Amino acid sequence: MGQAMAVAVVLDEATRRRLERTVASASGQVRQALRARIVLGAADELTNGQIAVACATSVNTVRKWRGRFALHGLPGLDDAHRPGRPKLYGPQARVQIVATATSAPPYPESTWSHRRIAGRLADLGISSSQVGRILNDLDIRPHRVRGWLTRRDDPAFWERTIDVCGLYLAPPPGTVRISIDEKTSVQAKSRKYAGRSAAVGRPARQEFEYIRHGTVSIIAAMDIDTGQVITEPISRNNSVTFVEFLGRLDAAIDPAKEIHLVLDNGSSHTAKHTKAWFQAHPRWQRIPASPMFR
Repeated sequence: MGQAMAVAVVLDEATRRRLERTVASASGQVRQALRARIVLGAADELTNGQIAVACATSVNTVRKWRGRFALHGLPGLDDAHRPGRPKLYGPQARVQIVATATSAPPYPESTWSHRRIAGRLADLGISSSQVGRILNDLDIRPHRVRGWLTRRDDPAFWERTIDVCGLYLAPPPGTVRISIDEKTSVQAKSRKYAGRSAAVGRPARQEFEYIRHGTVSIIAAMDIDTGQVITEPISRNNSVTFVEFLGRLDAAIDPAKEIHLVLDNGSSHTAKHTKAWFQAHPRWQRIPASPMFR
């Protein structure tokens, strides 16, 4: 049986602008923005499947709102009237729930749960399941955590950023650019069985089992221009090891060339022994990640 033809959606300029404003609105409801994105995708002649992937939703959801808009226009994107008792918790209660869910939880907890939020807002008399429904409707999930980088508000950060980006985008002529760092406690593993090459009608095969060989620590330097990487195993991650590695690089690089080095502020990079080595080798220009090196 063939797949049903998706309902065609045609937008006039005013309607398109209104939908685009809904999508871009920072204060609008998540569900309204989703419905607007679905209609805009349909107007751009995307398939239901393509829209579902782009909006991270199901094909059935796309089909529903695409059809509602085709039949009723913009009013079709509003929630249908639902019989039953009115909402017990108005905008003020919802604001309190969102404010709690997006604040730091009390020590020693690391995340909010629906039960903890309901307990914090006990004066509302709200249940944890109702908290969950309200937050789910707003696409807020306080129990889910994803790591990210927290940068200190240091004006010197932007100076370092300009230095590093400038080195990558506009390298000085006749120089060598190197990025260097250590990687400690890397798992050394090998496949337990050899893989099999691809054949006619059969993809290559690779065994999922592996053998552990302990861990290894390495130091690596990458030539930014060529992509060549030089690595060495190390037993200790300290300034002595780092300087010895720099010495071998120095001997291998054309002495007529200046060397620009990108590195972070690890202890081996900022130690007195390392600073003394750089002072004795002026052709090495350091581009540290922050002004701590100075």
